[in-house]
Amino acid sequence: MVRRGRGERIPELDGFRVLMVGIVAWFHFWQQSWLTPYIGSYSLDYLVRAGYMGVDGTILLSAFLLFLPYAKSSVEGAPLPSARNFYRRRIMRIVPSYLFVTFLMLFAVVIPYGMYSSRNGLIYDLFMHVLMIFNWDRTTYLGTQLGGSSWTIAVEMQLYLLVPLLGRLAQKRPWAVGLGMAAVSAYFRGWCLWSMTEYSMVVNQPLAFLDVYALGMACSFGYVHLRKWMQGMNVKQERMLRTAATALVFLTFWLFLWILRVQAKSANYPAIQSGQMIRRPVLAMVLGGMLLALPFSFQPLRMLFGNPVTRFLSTVSMNFYLLHQNIAVHLRRLGIPHSAYDLPNQAGDKTWMWQYTGLTVGLSLLAAVLVTFLIEKPCAYGLKKCFSALDRRREEKRRRHAEIQ
Repeated sequence: MVRRGRGERIPELDGFRVLMVGIVAWFHFWQQSWLTPYIGSYSLDYLVRAGYMGVDGTILLSAFLLFLPYAKSSVEGAPLPSARNFYRRRIMRIVPSYLFVTFLMLFAVVIPYGMYSSRNGLIYDLFMHVLMIFNWDRTTYLGTQLGGSSWTIAVEMQLYLLVPLLGRLAQKRPWAVGLGMAAVSAYFRGWCLWSMTEYSMVVNQPLAFLDVYALGMACSFGYVHLRKWMQGMNVKQERMLRTAATALVFLTFWLFLWILRVQAKSANYPAIQSGQMIRRPVLAMVLGGMLLALPFSFQPLRMLFGNPVTRFLSTVSMNFYLLHQNIAVHLRRLGIPHSAYDLPNQAGDKTWMWQYTGLTVGLSLLAAVLVTFLIEKPCAYGLKKCFSALDRRREEKRRRHAEIQ
């Protein structure tokens, strides 16, 4: 579920999250099935072929939501969020599901199928995953068997460490902080593109996303300002704002598809990754415009993106993201569903393609629902209780100390 700072919801961003996660998942399903979608005679091959670019949208949205309380503090005078509470909320939201999926892969796939040549390699990979720094080592990032999509969570957790500091710095100098983050990211990617010929280890490191985070922060400040200005608008002015916002949503969506179409033409793997790094700032600006415009667009568009279905799908989207690629790969490994061909995707077995895609989507969604409501939410509730107990003990200790003094 997508929420504003201080517990308020922005329903339209539920649909934005679902759109970004859905595009990434579609890419991963297509990698296994080769099922190319069409609308009539119009091929959507470029959409699935470059669907991995949707990851940038999820990171942009994350930055927007995390910096929103700091924007509200700066613009509206709301209290600054506590760094301690921020980290606790991130732990409650991310860690239970992430660890569950990691150990599920360990005991359900890795160990039974003997997927590591040495015990030390397995232990080292598991250790790096538990610490959420496995993306720092080539063997545990590119060679891991513990989950193909988990790297995004690791990158997010590493970026979370900076949010309270950057949020407080942005209170007084938001432009300086944002431009500084963008400059660091641009320098990092520029250095990689100039000095390397293979980019697998650098294209998705935290430094490569700092400008995306900066843009998410800028969008949060823009959103708070727009919402404040809208409160003082008359009917005509509000209609003009909604007209402009709706037009911007359609324009940015078209630009998003155009970027994917250009990216899909990359000739080889190095070209794909260099294209990601080169196009990332433009893609972030396009998606930032869409994200910022959606809450101010006309009601039909807002209802399309913000409704009970998108709210539910947004709620389970993180676990869907963590699970879907693992399920897709393992179903292929097991030969489920059956095909008369050893390589049904290469043979063009359309029946198998549709069966496989439908089964993978259904199982991924079912597994995401189960993990969300049986693992994530109960564990979050338990952790919240533990944190509250720690606070009570700390407060009691402080009170006793004051009495002694």
